[in-house]
Amino acid sequence: MPMSEPLIAVVDDEEPTRAMIGDYLAMNGLRVASCDGGAAFRDLLMRETPDLVVLDLNMPGEDGLSIVRFLKTETRIPVIMLTATASLVDRVVGLELGADDYLAKPCELRELLARIRSVLRRAASVAASPAAEADAARRVRFGTKWLDLDAQLLWDEAGGSVQLVQSEFSLLKAFAENPRRVLTRERLLDLASARDSDPFDRAIDVRITRIRRKVEPDPAHPTVIRTVRGAGYIFSPEAAPQASAGTKSA
Repeated sequence: MPMSEPLIAVVDDEEPTRAMIGDYLAMNGLRVASCDGGAAFRDLLMRETPDLVVLDLNMPGEDGLSIVRFLKTETRIPVIMLTATASLVDRVVGLELGADDYLAKPCELRELLARIRSVLRRAASVAASPAAEADAARRVRFGTKWLDLDAQLLWDEAGGSVQLVQSEFSLLKAFAENPRRVLTRERLLDLASARDSDPFDRAIDVRITRIRRKVEPDPAHPTVIRTVRGAGYIFSPEAAPQASAGTKSA
């Protein structure tokens, strides 16, 4: 098989699952490295860098969550997480940690292949324009405004600026660095270094209400920073500035 084909690391402690996924991906033109756990995967990383990791969440020894934390801190390798349970908690945790996609086990192999190809295309697009990516990272669209990460200001379309207090900027920065990911209140407090002395207060909700008044087309029906019931909040950068006032938050 040509060495130019993407290398997919399949990390799962169940041999039948590794074999089934590995054989199917190989049949469809992908190189596969099979790893029976975290230790084997880290050994692989010492030899070569996979283009994508298909990672089981629940494994003995080093679990999938620890591996995702490592990958998203130290590398730019995309991750698709697999887990035998499809609970909301699992989905939220996987997305919070930075997983690029998520499938419940047992997964449909055709769907897994389609998602692998989609994530690889996105990763290739980002890698092809690092300058554009870096520039975009300094100026992020938030509904009716643009967040300038260097100046710590919000700009409107007319060029007017809106001053932010530090806690508001820290929250917006946390959302900008985690788009389309559900962030719990706990996670937001950690990312924004916004913890108060009372760990049970609702200060995060108050701050997000203030932010929504500044960036949402209709703060009463937020579409940019939406509430995910029972989970937290999610930033949708693609939300149109002219969103209808009748649109309801999730």
